[in-house]
Parts: sequence; structure tokens; C-alpha cells
Amino acid sequence: MSVTVRPLADDELPAAWELGRLAFGGPAAAPEWALRPVEGLVRLGAFDARGRLVGKATDTGHRQWWGGREVATVDVGGVAVLPEYRGAGVARALLTDLLARGHERGAAVSALFPTVSAVYRNLGWEVVGALQRVDLDTASLPSAPVPGVQVRPGGPADLPVVDGLYETLARPRTGLLTRRGGVFDLPHEGPWPDGVDGLTVVEQDGVPTGALVYGRGRGYGPEALLTVHDAVAVTADAARALVGVLAGWRTVTRTVRLPLLAGDAIAGALPLERSPAGPGVAFMHRPVDVVRAVADRGWPGHVRGRVAFTLLDPLVPGNAGPWELELADGAGELRRADREPGLVLAVRGFAQLYCGVTSGRAAALAGLVTGPDDPSALDLLASGPPVGLLDYF
Repeated sequence: MSVTVRPLADDELPAAWELGRLAFGGPAAAPEWALRPVEGLVRLGAFDARGRLVGKATDTGHRQWWGGREVATVDVGGVAVLPEYRGAGVARALLTDLLARGHERGAAVSALFPTVSAVYRNLGWEVVGALQRVDLDTASLPSAPVPGVQVRPGGPADLPVVDGLYETLARPRTGLLTRRGGVFDLPHEGPWPDGVDGLTVVEQDGVPTGALVYGRGRGYGPEALLTVHDAVAVTADAARALVGVLAGWRTVTRTVRLPLLAGDAIAGALPLERSPAGPGVAFMHRPVDVVRAVADRGWPGHVRGRVAFTLLDPLVPGNAGPWELELADGAGELRRADREPGLVLAVRGFAQLYCGVTSGRAAALAGLVTGPDDPSALDLLASGPPVGLLDYF
């Protein structure tokens, strides 16, 4: 079916909220920011021939850290289509327009959390990781004094301290949000952000090196749950001290739920084998502009090389065609190849390689690389660390 896609007017935002509530089962009362313009957010609506709002999608206005550099993104949220119009191309029209607008403002990559991955795979996104949360019995957490570490309760005035520690942790990594722009810049109504009841700060020699931000939840029986929204530590001693603080909750909360970032100091201090097995929340990725995606991020400084490939991208024609990738001295360049490459790469394969979660030969086994040349040459594109996320959107 044919739809008209355009930015939502202010007076159409309540209808967009209702459409999202119908799709996702959210609350009837919308948060105040959802019913007014927010700088950085791009909210699109799809309208049928009668002018009825039949679908919506939002570019959340995020940026991501990629190897020490900020990269502009089209991080997609709130894609919803009326049930009577699903399967009619409405989501495709919305996302095509959203990517085009993002390309115009300089976005390089796109991420989203899918409710149905097949729809987004057909449009070039691919699963590259999962947002992980772990539930642990507080009685299983190690607790021992950590010399040279001071632990204190924090207050709302310490929230910028958490932001600074998070940025220190996130900047050298791949894919974590900068937590600036869009809804991240909105002030919270009370002294604490929604769902937050307290904060713990760790200091070493008077310098903050770790923090917990948590919601207490309700009750103190077997069902009681302490939810940690942020657990950030930039030293191993700070991480051990914070885990010790969590262990101190064992008398009133049996379970603690906290975010997990593989390879960081907090993960290294937790008895993760005690967490019940369970999937995380999968997220997907795709390039918006492959030239910017290569040029705007940081690459491992020790990696040098070249590889040529033809990229297939059914949704963004400017990404398609023959390319040559060159990496050297922590920087990358993608330029048009002057010959026909011997490797053909689907855009979904580009996403997985770029995000560091597969290899060229593994992508070939998955049907995402074809051609007569050795697909292991595409390991150059996969030379960065694996992508991660700590924020749901």
C-alpha cells in the first residue's frame, strides 16, 4: 500500500503515543516528554490516503562511542504499525525515510532492539549482540575489605560523577551510547531519575573510581529484588568494593539484578556462574553510510591492510557497489574500487563484521559472503573489538 511519510506535528504526538501503546502494551498515561518536541528526536509518521496515522518510528538522537571517537547514529525506537496495515510495507517506508534523513545529517550507523528480527533483516539490519542483565543471589557475592578504598553514600549531586565514570568506561569501547542528546538531556522531575532510589560512590585517594545507581524495589522477603541501573568501576579495587556493597544487601533483598559488560572490572568481580542461564535482549546493527562508518570510528592502531568487496544493500543504494577498505595507524578509509572485487558482501554481513562479532569465513558459512576470493580477507573489517550496549531504547 502507498503511504505518506513525514515528521509528526506536535498535535499528532498523542495519537502516536496511542499507536505505540496499542502495539507494545504500554501505559495509557504518556510521559510529558512524549507529547512535546524533544531536541534531537526525529519522529516520523506514516499516513494512509485518508490521512490516518497507520505507523510511526523514531530516530532517538543518540551518538555512540567507537574506539575513542563519537559516531553519529540512527538509533531506531518505537516502530509501530496498526495491526490492519502490518505486512503492507509501512515499516519499510518509515525506515527508508528515517535512514535517508539520518544520512543527510551525517549519521554513519544504526542500531535497534527488534520485536521481530525478520522484518529488520529484510531491510539490512542484523543481530550483533545482546544487552545483558544478570540476576545473582546477594548471599553469593564476595564481601571483603578492600584496602585504600573509601565507600560513601551518594546523592543527586553525585549523578555527574556517575556520568564521568561511565564515559571513561565507554569511550574506548565499541557501540556504547554517549548518553548525550535526545531524552538523555531532559531534566528529571524529582531529585532522582525515574526508578532510582540511591547511589553509592567509591573513591581512591579522594578520586571517584566507581559508582552504583540502584532502585530498591519493594519488600524484604524472598521476592525482594534490588535493581542496579549502573555499576561502573574504572579500577579492579573499586569493582570489588562495589560488589561488597551489593553483598551487604543480603539481609533484605535476596536477588540483585545488574547490567553486565563483558570484560569490565565489575564483570570480573562477580560470581557469574551463579546466575541462572537466560538470553539477553538482542540488538541489531546496519550501516547508514558505509564511507562515514569506516572513517568516523577509531580502529586498532596495530592493524594495517586492504580488502576489496562488492556490497549489496537493498535499502540504501549509495552503500551498494564495489569498495576498497584500507586500515592503517588507527584510521580507516573506504573508497570506490577500480576493479571488480572477488568478494560479494551482504549488508548484514558488513554489520556483523564491522561490529567485530564474526569472521569472513564464518560470514561465508552464514551465506553473507560469496565470490571466488578467500573470505578471510574480510577479517580486516572485523578487526575492532565486539560491539556492546548498556542502554535499552
